[in-house]
Amino acid sequence: MARLLYSLFLYLATPLIWLRLLWRARRQPEYLQHLGERYGFYGQPAPDRLIWVHAVSVGETRAAQPLIEGLLVRWPEHRILLTGMTPTGRGAGRQVYGERVIQAYLPYDYPGATDRFFRHFAPAFGVLMETEIWPNLLAAARSRRVSVMLANARLSARSARGYGKLDALVRPAFAALSGVAAQTAGDAERISERGAAMVEVSGNLKFDVTPADEQIELGRQWRAVIGQRPVWLAASTREGEEMLILEAWREVKVADALLVLVPRHPQRFDEVAALLRQHDLKTVRRSTGLPAADTEVWLGDSMGEMAAYFTLADLAFIGGSLLPLGGQNLIEAAACDCPVLVGPHTFNFLQATEDAIAAGAARRVDSPAALGAAVNELLGEKTGLASMRQATGQFAAAHRGAAQRTLDLIARWSDRAGR
Repeated sequence: MARLLYSLFLYLATPLIWLRLLWRARRQPEYLQHLGERYGFYGQPAPDRLIWVHAVSVGETRAAQPLIEGLLVRWPEHRILLTGMTPTGRGAGRQVYGERVIQAYLPYDYPGATDRFFRHFAPAFGVLMETEIWPNLLAAARSRRVSVMLANARLSARSARGYGKLDALVRPAFAALSGVAAQTAGDAERISERGAAMVEVSGNLKFDVTPADEQIELGRQWRAVIGQRPVWLAASTREGEEMLILEAWREVKVADALLVLVPRHPQRFDEVAALLRQHDLKTVRRSTGLPAADTEVWLGDSMGEMAAYFTLADLAFIGGSLLPLGGQNLIEAAACDCPVLVGPHTFNFLQATEDAIAAGAARRVDSPAALGAAVNELLGEKTGLASMRQATGQFAAAHRGAAQRTLDLIARWSDRAGR
């Protein structure tokens, strides 16, 4: 009954879903492409042997890389179907995997759409990245006897409380999973409480994502051009946060320091550029060239180059954490040996953040003023920064290995993998 009411709600909400698509298409017209796929209608043929991996957007798509590479090696006779929900995620998939995977949108969670998805692609088994729990999708998988696992799974205490309010709906969905590879023991406990039966801790796949050699080299080339100027990176900033970053920037007194500002969402690049002009900051956009000697802010309006920015930077602030947005992941910075600062709001990646702080690889600040003071201190005093950089490399190395553990669990749980 709960799933019937949920499905009825989805059908009634269809006009709102279309309005949201149209609204998002104002900034990203790609949202109006491949519309049929969002309802389970696919023009591309499906190969006979297929493994399905779902990564909702950019972060999950990149995090899935070591897992997808491992799946291709372990089941070479299968193709990989990579589904997502956003154009930026689809673009990241093209950039990371090229033609090695088939890409499509996962349909909205209407009963008919999910049934058409399984009827068309008929995957041997499926892997959902992080916490993508869709009641009709998982019910359709179970009815068609398709094993579906949750990989790199995380569930914050806040999200667990939200799921608890919908227990009659989500408990059967969690129970339909063939297995869950959780990031931490806390995640595993909360997911088990929601109804999943087979839950094991495998670690965070993002520690196994190796920055591309060409991105590391690009960051080094930028550093050669910029020279010895101290570089502070504000990475993956969110709406409303750039004003706070500039407030912190006014507190930085280190001579000749350069701020590299990289908004998380590409549709906001022009908006942030306009903000920098309003503040009369000498700004250069990545799309137009490299910073000059008198540049104060280099605006990173590019996609897929975050590893290069981390390689360039002496110190990085991880966005989404000064405002109550939960923060972005600091693991890519750690993989590039870049020390990080985070704000007070890191509930999206709490365990990784707390572990990094405990290891000396990260430091928490509670306000723009504290952020500016920390940047001043670390850029001005090289010994402390060097110690943080060493701790960052050790922290990243100590947490690798999740991909192999997850692959071993998938092999155990996917009883139809040989189909």
